[in-house]
Amino acid sequence: MLSLEQELQRCQQEAERYRLLAEQSTDMISRHTPTPEWTFIDVNPAVERVLGYSVEEIIGTPGYDLFHPDDAENFIKRAESVRYHRGMYTNLSRCQHRDGHYIWLETTSRTIRDDAGKPVEIICVSRDVTAREMAQQSTRRLARVVEASSDMIMFCNHRTLQLTYLNESAYQTLGAERENLTAINLNELFSEETLATLVKPALQHASLYSIWYGSIPFYPADNPGRIAEVREVIAHRNRAESMQVEYYSIIARDITLKRQAEEKVKRQQLEMAHMSRLLSVGEMATELAHEINQPLATIINYCNGTLRRLDEGQATPLEQLTRSMRLISKQALRASEIIKRMRGFVRRTEFQRTSFAVNETCVEVTEFLNQEAIDNNICFHFELAAEDPIIEADRLQIEQVLLNLVRNAIESYAGSSLSARPVTIETRSLEGKCVRVSVIDQGSGISPEQLENLFEPFASSKETGLGMGLSISHTIIESHCGRLWVESDGRSGTQFHFQLPVKGQT
Repeated sequence: MLSLEQELQRCQQEAERYRLLAEQSTDMISRHTPTPEWTFIDVNPAVERVLGYSVEEIIGTPGYDLFHPDDAENFIKRAESVRYHRGMYTNLSRCQHRDGHYIWLETTSRTIRDDAGKPVEIICVSRDVTAREMAQQSTRRLARVVEASSDMIMFCNHRTLQLTYLNESAYQTLGAERENLTAINLNELFSEETLATLVKPALQHASLYSIWYGSIPFYPADNPGRIAEVREVIAHRNRAESMQVEYYSIIARDITLKRQAEEKVKRQQLEMAHMSRLLSVGEMATELAHEINQPLATIINYCNGTLRRLDEGQATPLEQLTRSMRLISKQALRASEIIKRMRGFVRRTEFQRTSFAVNETCVEVTEFLNQEAIDNNICFHFELAAEDPIIEADRLQIEQVLLNLVRNAIESYAGSSLSARPVTIETRSLEGKCVRVSVIDQGSGISPEQLENLFEPFASSKETGLGMGLSISHTIIESHCGRLWVESDGRSGTQFHFQLPVKGQT
């Protein structure tokens, strides 16, 4: 049994240990009055590191005055930031540093009472958690951004490929319900072929290089009529496990409205192209009528001549009648081909991508303009690529572009005194990837002022022109992943060029 002196010595040693612990602690340990002011009675030296005050400065200062105005009443009102556990309160609040800025303190406090239960003082242990709180605020802000994003954001387990999180946009697009959500796996969103050939390679690429960009469309089964598109996959790694992939973020977008808008624009472009062809045929009406009239007149002459011989009782050998019928049939077929070409050119069709030879199309378009060329003393020259390149496009639309460019070349000679009026159609294969088609004339050229807005709608140098031909042609070529441009010195001719990818390059 310890003597009184020994007991006193033990108590002094224990008190010294507690004093050392308090003084050396990185947490701020303080004593306060049990009044609403929370006046500082005592505090350890950590107060200087935490709040910037010396011990002497802080003692006697109301702790309540240091609270941020928005947090001052939290403890009194027992706000959500205040937690109670086994007689101790833990409160998270902002306190003003001696320099004037605010820091986040997490304070655990206990009320010390006398034997009658009356509060004597309050003991507090406070820790600066500013870095933690700012990080959590950033995380919460990021979470709100993710949840409110119009993009679909989904977290995917890297092993099972099961979706573990969907934001609101993903729920709506997939037709899923938060309340009755069942496990969704990637194989439910994509076909087996798409999953194997596109999705899994994208995940593999992200696992190797941290991120993948691209376009993988899919059609949510539970929300018919919707179209979505995966655009980005991000691999998140676990630093505690040798940087192994922990999960994937899949970012997608509902492109239903975009596709609908694209379809609407495409329909409008088709309608504009159709109207342009009708206008072109209207402008060529005289030449077309003359061209059709030639075989019809020949047929009438052969018929009248044969009938006259029969009426006069002349002996008409069977061979001569046969020859007349063959000539009549030939001219009828010629007229039929002219009408067939014209009907095919003006018909309203949907976009149809087919494979065809560019050289053949160039020749056929000039045949359509044969009479107009004759009337304007135009001579066509062809410099066609020996490779005879094949493209995949809407043939009717490409014919429309060619027809417009060749007619512009013919009209460029209006008022010209040149006796020789060549129009050259040239095709060139560019490294087997693209084909360039050029329509070249030696007419009056295009002025620099006109070149600036040549492809704009309603820009025309012709008195009777609407200025839509080149604008529509430009749109058609761009919709085929190509480009259309012009070169002219404004005096001695013009070169229109358009370039399209060959088959297999689109």
